[in-house]
Amino acid sequence: MENIQVIHKIIINFLLLLCYLSAIVFQPSNICIAAQKADQESTREQKSCNVYEGEWVQDESYPLYDSLDCPFIRKEFDCLKYGRPDHQYLKYRWQPNGCNIPRFDGLDLLKRLKGKKVMFVGDSISSNQWGSMVCLLHNAVKGSNITSRTDKSTSTVTFQDYDVSIIVFNSHYLVDIENEPVGRVLKLGSLKNGGVWKEMDVLVFNTWLWWYRRGDKQPWDYVEVEGKIVKDVDRMVAFREGLNTWAKWVNSAVDPSKNKVFFQGVSPSHYNGADWHEPGVKNCSMETTPIQGSTYPPGLPLAAKVVQEIVVNKISSSKHVHLLDITTLSQLRKDGHVSSYNAFKGMDCTHWCVAGVLDSWNHLLYARLVEYIHIQQII
Repeated sequence: MENIQVIHKIIINFLLLLCYLSAIVFQPSNICIAAQKADQESTREQKSCNVYEGEWVQDESYPLYDSLDCPFIRKEFDCLKYGRPDHQYLKYRWQPNGCNIPRFDGLDLLKRLKGKKVMFVGDSISSNQWGSMVCLLHNAVKGSNITSRTDKSTSTVTFQDYDVSIIVFNSHYLVDIENEPVGRVLKLGSLKNGGVWKEMDVLVFNTWLWWYRRGDKQPWDYVEVEGKIVKDVDRMVAFREGLNTWAKWVNSAVDPSKNKVFFQGVSPSHYNGADWHEPGVKNCSMETTPIQGSTYPPGLPLAAKVVQEIVVNKISSSKHVHLLDITTLSQLRKDGHVSSYNAFKGMDCTHWCVAGVLDSWNHLLYARLVEYIHIQQII
């Protein structure tokens, strides 16, 4: 299906090229009219299709890169390096129902992004996705001038030949945590990093993983909500309030002519086998294949519904924020997690192997950016 789509697009682009050349001398021909109509119909099909509904299909042309050749993968996510013996999890491609998406093309994306900065903002899931994107692009331009640097809150890989920077900004909650006399305060109504974020050309936001952390893993002591400092609040209420603050920032600070904004849907974990009809299974350690079909038995988690509510209802439509709705398609991939194949040998059914499922997240991001960035490309 994917190859047919590529061939179809090549034919359309070739006919359009002939059309443009002939129009210099002659009036537009019937071929021109037919080619333009086919191109419009192809675009309409893509826009009318929900690319987040579909299934995982085997594809022997995958993975799109060899993770052992990518120097930018964190040791927490480098499954092959740390001994994962099965490789079938690498051989799946996300196939939307009723349409196709363009095959990921790292060189094309670098050309489209020339002179721009892409920032992933969020917790370690954002870092996970950032690593996948950097590896996808690195694979496309091996041997080119690529630099990297890390400071307190950001890591940056720059593809110097294209003047493209791919950055990850660490922000567990998006809203602020500040040290005050009473202790560390999670301020649900405060967001001070926006000045840095709005300088980016493409922003991919994410937050969820840390909202239910407690004890030593909780990086705050008190919560400030509606001007009052309290010891704790209902965590889902806090999550919604924090996202509302982010949405207000988007509405006030984002310039849609400069900033292309995405919010990544909630990334699922797989610790309860009853969710995929394997009662008694307590983690993902033995999972080697996806769940068949297009639906996950328990349905969407409440957090994903909150994200949908905020992105759809609380952000002005003029800001053109796109929900990268990866929750359901990722729920189907119980086989894609790090498991114990990491530098620490700890069981991790929250983060994802790189290469793997995250490449499809970035594939969907690429498809949306192709729509956003209007650069005429004739193959």
